Amino acid sequence: MGNIVAVVGRPNVGKSTFFNRLIKRREAIVDAVSGVTRDRHYGKTDWNGREFSIIDTGGYVVGSDDVFEAEIDKQVELAIDEADAIIFMVDVETGVTGMDEDVANLLRKVDKPVFLAVNKVDNNKRAADAVEFYALGLGDYFTIASINGSGTGDLLDAVVEALPEKEDTDEEELPRFAVVGRPNAGKSSFINALIGEERYIVTDIAGTTRDSIDTKYNRFGFEFNLVDTAGIRRKSKVKEDLEFYSVMRSVRAIEYCDVCLLVMDATRGFDGQVQNIFWLAERNRKGIVILVNKWDLVDKDTKTSKEFEQHIREEIAPFTDVPIVFISVLNKQRIFKAIETAVEVYKNRTKRIKTSVLNDVLLPIIEHNPPPAYKGKYVKIKYIMQLPTPQPQFAFFCNLPQYVKEPYKRFLENQLRDHFDFNGVPVSVYMRKK
Repeated sequence: MGNIVAVVGRPNVGKSTFFNRLIKRREAIVDAVSGVTRDRHYGKTDWNGREFSIIDTGGYVVGSDDVFEAEIDKQVELAIDEADAIIFMVDVETGVTGMDEDVANLLRKVDKPVFLAVNKVDNNKRAADAVEFYALGLGDYFTIASINGSGTGDLLDAVVEALPEKEDTDEEELPRFAVVGRPNAGKSSFINALIGEERYIVTDIAGTTRDSIDTKYNRFGFEFNLVDTAGIRRKSKVKEDLEFYSVMRSVRAIEYCDVCLLVMDATRGFDGQVQNIFWLAERNRKGIVILVNKWDLVDKDTKTSKEFEQHIREEIAPFTDVPIVFISVLNKQRIFKAIETAVEVYKNRTKRIKTSVLNDVLLPIIEHNPPPAYKGKYVKIKYIMQLPTPQPQFAFFCNLPQYVKEPYKRFLENQLRDHFDFNGVPVSVYMRKK
């Protein structure tokens, strides 16, 4: 694993702007609202040939009554524990504040390199004003302006020089599983239960997770990246910019993942918004596992789960070949079954079937159940092959592809599912001219 640098400080000193500049893209949310960056946010960057991960943390506040501020403080402390070096960012415009002193007190107890970065220093007067930060007792400081990059080179030179040497290992491309769903369905709690640490802020207030964050999972023979996302709301309820960025990041997480773990709240049912997320994943041809969370809160008898499952399958028809797992994150019921199922779906999505096997199995079936004649013309399917795409797509070569209608394409898809197991994966069938 490579080096990690944590960026800490009180709210609104420019940490996220600095983070975005380093990773060369808009990944963290930047906004003038205190508490915007709630979770630790990771990105990769390099300087002078040294690669390292950087963590953008929430603003550190001591003694706040705000439930989020208390949780943010825990996240900052966890980030400091993970880091090899720490950049402590302060704001020259406001000078030394009580909160800065609180952070300095925390960092003085840490046996790791700490670099004091005085942000928003973009002229000589502000450079002179920065002298007061010697009062924090952390030694020399670096003056920077994260908005335009001024001074960050000297800071990063010093940070990279202080990083311990670690062996470089070529990281293989791991499968990406995105945990998606409505706000407050239990997504972050699900990941926390899996990895056994409080990586994500978990409260009972909808919209807590505003950023999408990757967590490498390596337990019980499984290895992949878990992506927690902000809950996706209806567009009519997206009132503020922060909510907009969170929804967009969730959508992007779906677009760039391999399997979507769709967490739904059993007490709310498989409502329209959950269905929208399901069809978004299906349109992007992603593997899908539906996790029915809070199943412990549902009054049930011996038929309840079958009836609930049947209702979901009716709503997602015709794509009904999707695994449904009933879980309780609170009681840790079947959460590992959920992961086992997701791994199976990933294997199904990346499955390659030999052309000879495809033709040996399916051509006799097609011969006994040919496409219906159209205007007196008969369609003859002569050859089948799987296309070289990341998800299962099949080309059926025939004499009159334009006459093959959707019902018969669904028949072909069902035959593929029956004989080759594509549970949880959208399958695309194309008719091609032979």
